[in-house]
Amino acid sequence: MYQETFHIKTSGRGTQNISQQIQNVVRNSGIQTGLCHVFVKHTSASLIICENADPDVRSDLEDWLAREVQDGDPRYRHSMEGADDMAAHIRSILTKMDQTLPVTQGRLALGTWQGLFLYEHRYHGHQRSIVVTVSGS
Repeated sequence: MYQETFHIKTSGRGTQNISQQIQNVVRNSGIQTGLCHVFVKHTSASLIICENADPDVRSDLEDWLAREVQDGDPRYRHSMEGADDMAAHIRSILTKMDQTLPVTQGRLALGTWQGLFLYEHRYHGHQRSIVVTVSGS
């Protein structure tokens, strides 16, 4: 078993491909076959597996979330940090704060068009901590 934590500075709401950073941790682990668990230690950011070729997919996802989970909705009670506060929490719950990926031949076994993305749900950038745990043989 191997574990590593790293930090990423986001630039505000949107997605950032972190597949290569996660692959680097898998390589550092020396594990050839197993599982890679990735966890973001925040309640207003999430991890998604999404198409990595066409950024329109992620733009369409953002547009859909903007319609369904509106910032500043007057029904929200929690708004301590601004209009995007509660919406960011809902978005992270819907899109998940962790992902588990297979490791095959010492590499993440993502599909050809798949990437792992950190999804920042707040308007402004934040420093995000990501814990990666690789287990196997």
